[in-house]
Amino acid sequence: MRVFSRRVLRFAVPALAILAALPVLAWTSAFERLTLQPESRLWIEGTSTMRSFSCKATEVDATVEGAPDAVAQVTAGEKGVSSVRVRVEAAKLECGNGTMNEHMRKAIKLSEHKSIEFQLSDYAVTRNADGVAGTLNGTLSLGGVSKTIALPATGRNEGGALRVTGSHPLKMTEYGLKPPTLMFGRIKVGETVTVKYDLLLKN
Repeated sequence: MRVFSRRVLRFAVPALAILAALPVLAWTSAFERLTLQPESRLWIEGTSTMRSFSCKATEVDATVEGAPDAVAQVTAGEKGVSSVRVRVEAAKLECGNGTMNEHMRKAIKLSEHKSIEFQLSDYAVTRNADGVAGTLNGTLSLGGVSKTIALPATGRNEGGALRVTGSHPLKMTEYGLKPPTLMFGRIKVGETVTVKYDLLLKN
């Protein structure tokens, strides 16, 4: 009787493990990655005592996962996306001026913190006449400081792809960053910059 019990357990334990894993495997296979298209843009606009400026991210690394029909779901006002992580190498911020690049990279503590990252925690989306609108809640990590933020966003279906646009004002001092100064302090950058994004995603 004891031998029979051991044989039953020998086959039952692996079988139970497989059965327990099936829901996880089914959930994992139900999601796939959305691809960020080359025409996507992310940039920062700011002001100074002399003139306004713009710094663009020459490369954006985005990991977006969702349902196989995520684009259709989101543009219908449903939650078709399950996770979002957007990462920009700080060295890839280009302000169009070597001196400004140097001061901006120093201001965001590039030597200590190599990247700027946003991680989605949850979001709300509603359908409207122009597409969809919503709020992306998550954590922004900048200059070694991580803070929760809420990003307003709009979305629409564009040729089968999901275009997501939005902007968010950001105070550099809230992240322990000192706005750059140039020309021995005669030119001062305003402490508030605006992060803007125009991202195109395909299933």
